[in-house]
Amino acid sequence: MGLPVTEKAAARGIGSVCLAYVLWGLFPLFWKQLHDIAATELIAHRVVWSLMFVAALAIASGAWAEIKPALHSPRKLGLHAASGVLLSINWLAYVWGVNHDRVLETSLGYFLVPLCNVAMGRMLLGERLHARQWWAVGLAAVGVALQFRGVGGVPWVALTVAVSWALYGFLRKQSPLGSLAGLAVETALLTPIAGAYLLYLATHGSGALGHASAWQQAGVLSAGVVTAVPLLLFASGARRLPLATVGLLQYIVPSLTFLLGVFLYHEPLAPARLASFACIWAALVLYSVSTWHAQAASKRR
Repeated sequence: MGLPVTEKAAARGIGSVCLAYVLWGLFPLFWKQLHDIAATELIAHRVVWSLMFVAALAIASGAWAEIKPALHSPRKLGLHAASGVLLSINWLAYVWGVNHDRVLETSLGYFLVPLCNVAMGRMLLGERLHARQWWAVGLAAVGVALQFRGVGGVPWVALTVAVSWALYGFLRKQSPLGSLAGLAVETALLTPIAGAYLLYLATHGSGALGHASAWQQAGVLSAGVVTAVPLLLFASGARRLPLATVGLLQYIVPSLTFLLGVFLYHEPLAPARLASFACIWAALVLYSVSTWHAQAASKRR
């Protein structure tokens, strides 16, 4: 006997979300192949080719009808301009970190995102924190402080990745646009700047296209597909699942990146740095338990 329809939908949702998270977690494998190209140029290509790909998908899927009203709303354009800037900052910090042997630091950044969300809820929305959440934020702060010793300075890659992604998520929740439509508007607003930068590089003979290896040029041109496919998988799966499930599965991304950093790229994991990750992991356990208890209590009411 087959699974009921709802269980089949949930199973497909988990499969789609897990695949999206696995692809995101393995992103260092892709960006490392392009390490000879400056991170700024890679992000410019990522913006332009993402727009080409998602615009074609939007037209084919009918999502263009969702985008058109946003183009005539100054508030929505301003919102997506801000979220687009945050997205480009996140991409730049991540790609720069991966290609400068800071894969572990990018992993730390995404481990910190849920805790940044808690802190932002307190600071921006005045949300009250439970005792476990305060402990989680405190442990995360200790973990970041230990990184000062582990990396010999401010872990700015991790902090930039975490804060930019948390703020991006906060702004995107203010918009009615879905993932595909939102990314289309964001990249459309960023493309004039990214395109002008790529044109400048091309006219000065320093761009990757026409100068990098054939493999790297193919990688640059595929940046849009690489960006959009996990996003579409995530959007497809997430709408079939409870937020709590999506939230717990998100740790697949930094966990895979952490494993790549340690076992494939052999980045140093000094005791202070390991202690830092241990604090973050303990904080995430507290955060997850607190979230689970809060949701269980709301269901009983």
